[in-house]
Amino acid sequence: MTPSLLHRILDHANRADPYPLYEELRRTPVHHEDDGPYVISTYYEIRGLLHDPRISSDTRTPASHTADPLPEAPQGEGALPPGFLKLDPPEHDRLRRMTNRPFGPPHSPRRIDGMRPELHDIVTGLIDGIGDPGRIDLVEQFSYPFPVTVICRLLGVPREDEARFHVWADTLAASLDPDPDADPGERGKDAHDARMQLGMYLAGLIEERRRNPGEDMLSQLATAEGEDGPMTTMELLSTAALLLIAGHETTVNLITNGMLTLLRNPDVLRRLRAEPRLAVPVVEELLRFEPPVQLLPQRVTLADIDVRGVTVPKGSGLWLVLASGNRDPERFADPDRFDPDRPDIQHLGLGSGIHSCFGAPLARLEAQFALSELARRLENPRLLQDPPPYRQNAVLRGPRQLHIGCDGIRP
Repeated sequence: MTPSLLHRILDHANRADPYPLYEELRRTPVHHEDDGPYVISTYYEIRGLLHDPRISSDTRTPASHTADPLPEAPQGEGALPPGFLKLDPPEHDRLRRMTNRPFGPPHSPRRIDGMRPELHDIVTGLIDGIGDPGRIDLVEQFSYPFPVTVICRLLGVPREDEARFHVWADTLAASLDPDPDADPGERGKDAHDARMQLGMYLAGLIEERRRNPGEDMLSQLATAEGEDGPMTTMELLSTAALLLIAGHETTVNLITNGMLTLLRNPDVLRRLRAEPRLAVPVVEELLRFEPPVQLLPQRVTLADIDVRGVTVPKGSGLWLVLASGNRDPERFADPDRFDPDRPDIQHLGLGSGIHSCFGAPLARLEAQFALSELARRLENPRLLQDPPPYRQNAVLRGPRQLHIGCDGIRP
């Protein structure tokens, strides 16, 4: 039996290059298989639905009995409630507003920009410590430790505890994807257990910050008394868990996909080395060309919705394939070409609408620092394996390792 298009997209064997499958998917902009989700793959339709209040992100929304290939892990008693990423207004708006107070404008306008010297120092230290330039695993030696160090400092999480939350983060990220060989009940239990352990760990940190607050975001969230009042303990735990995991998972992929793309486009890499300011459009084009979040699953329609002449019934599961929309030729000329000189890169790489990426300013800045410094300091870099091995994850798509070599490391 020939596997369906959706299952081929999810198949790890196609992870290195899913874009031909997305091209096939776009031939039917509203793709629906049997009793599965409705899959939307074209730019304008995805953008419209991201702004449509009739689409719910709340994982507790009663949906149809859709056979979703990416089942939501059960919450269960004692588990953390959903973070604001998986909530609808007004709860979403209140929690996101409260979380933004210590993170960005208007209350903390210099929080991210003020981290520039620190970001530079972290990047410099990691590149200085690479060791043998002839064989570098960019993920292990740079792309992973950089954003993890940054989010730990921003939140006030001890960097030495990274080994503990790395395991929980991996388990929760893996719960987004199907594993044909795994028992669904066991995977749900693993995700539930990981959320509980992460919650207990963060509860200890938060209690400590309430007693001895510092300048970090956890302290400010734990002691905040703004116009919305304080967060409940469970809301605070869910928000902290969301920031800790989302604050590094996607940026690891953005940096790794970015270096892989630059090594495949040596002319752009040479330009970036000579023109560090090019990092800004390079990162924007990367977010279009190789977005770290490929698709948004587990949305639910709250009403019948017409999409390109197809009625998506109320209560249907909905998938928005951002990476496909970013390569839609109806929106982008020559979409399979990596071109940082595009005059209009209004991509979907960080989402759009009320659920647009909360950490976008930080992710952009991290990627700009990382890629410009790697381009400047690595002498004659080259891929040692292409394509690299990819993580299992189809949603958070990125290489598990990226082995590169270079002739030396410039000061």
